[in-house]
Amino acid sequence: MVESTFEPKITAESVGQAIRAHLRVLKLTRKPSREEFLTIAKVAGVGILAVGAIGFIVYVLLTMLPQWVAK
Repeated sequence: MVESTFEPKITAESVGQAIRAHLRVLKLTRKPSREEFLTIAKVAGVGILAVGAIGFIVYVLLTMLPQWVAK
């Protein structure tokens, strides 16, 4: 069996750097306004509906197509 030559070096310094990077991003964030939230929710909802519709169309095609071809 081949042994992995890559061993991650997790040190206190690397963990501290990662935490500082995450905290820096969190400091830049802010609560979205009601309008921003509603826009994001609408876009996400339309995306979910689109994926569901595409999945349903594919399902219908794959279940009905063999019946049409067999005739």
